[in-house]
Amino acid sequence: MISDWDDAYANAPHIADADQFPPLWAGRAAEFAAQRRSAGRAEIDLPYGAGPRRRLDLFLPDGAAKGLVVFVHGGYWMRFDKSIWSHLAEGAVRRDWAVAMPSYTLAPAARIRDITLEIAAAIAVAAECVGGPIALAGHSAGGQLVARMACLGGPLPDAARRRCVRVAPISGLFDLRPLMKTRMNGTLGLDEAEAVAESPALARPATDLPVVAFVGSDERPEFLRQSELVANVWTGLGAEAQCEQVSGRHHYDVIAGLSDPASPMTAFIAP
Repeated sequence: MISDWDDAYANAPHIADADQFPPLWAGRAAEFAAQRRSAGRAEIDLPYGAGPRRRLDLFLPDGAAKGLVVFVHGGYWMRFDKSIWSHLAEGAVRRDWAVAMPSYTLAPAARIRDITLEIAAAIAVAAECVGGPIALAGHSAGGQLVARMACLGGPLPDAARRRCVRVAPISGLFDLRPLMKTRMNGTLGLDEAEAVAESPALARPATDLPVVAFVGSDERPEFLRQSELVANVWTGLGAEAQCEQVSGRHHYDVIAGLSDPASPMTAFIAP
């Protein structure tokens, strides 16, 4: 029984040296982005709409791209931007996929429903830049956002939606109603109607998209529950969905596999 919902969603207090991860990510991201720019295989700050955060970075493989991966970052819809995650494109790029990474307007300047629409627009613009199939991946809040693209009646334009072939939410949030019990909702501003509408686990999934909800085995119980929930519910509704626990990983290092072209996570997203 959960009585402290703030603690249920608090990752940093339960991860050793948690404060070291953001600068580590930023350093690796800057190094990878610089390498791709020097090779002429990166396009930075491509606009996908009006506003300073409606920008995406596109990292291209050395040869022809097999298709497009779109990675959406997390941060509880309130923190971070595309620039500290660039290194997570390396695994897919080395498997000859292009990778787009959008920023988006953060709460409270945008509600979650607005961010959902921004990500749909970002995917559509990235899809105009790279042909072939599209795979979607996202971490934490980004997991919720890419899962929303896999819901029936979701916000993706038809042309981009028809090209989507798989979705990988990583440590995602799929039932947003408990967040109304947290202090962070003072920033998010969720009410019951929006929490229900933006919860993938409460929506009907598209049944033509394989979905793997990855989650670290050492994550907070609520993140394990949420990933198992969406996989179970969507399987019951006819989707090809499963939950895959990544052994020995917590919320901050579960995404490390995206940098490795040989990891099972990367192999699923960019075969």
